Amino acid sequence: MKTLIIINDTPYGSEKAYNALRIANQLNKEHETVEVRIFLMADAANCAISNQVTPNGYYNIERMLKLAIIKGSKVKICGGCADARGLKNIPLIEGAEISNMSELTNWIVSSDKVLVF
Repeated sequence: MKTLIIINDTPYGSEKAYNALRIANQLNKEHETVEVRIFLMADAANCAISNQVTPNGYYNIERMLKLAIIKGSKVKICGGCADARGLKNIPLIEGAEISNMSELTNWIVSSDKVLVF
């Protein structure tokens, strides 16, 4: 089974990215046969910025995204969204790739489930 999780919201300020990554990591933990795909759009492109610093006791989106990648999730970032937010020359999390709408639509068509946050 292939599950696509599309995240549109900022990494911090709401809990949408946090909850989406909680689901992704739980799927990876409990359902090893599920292929988890994560596509970051709009302000969620900021989720893939490397070297995020958060206060102790608060969730860290970078760590959660890295865990998803380590456990086998594929992570793509909307290239136009990243460019619009000035992320073109900023270091991104290793394993996250700049992508495009064509790849997103192919992922949508080939996924069994699509979750949108």
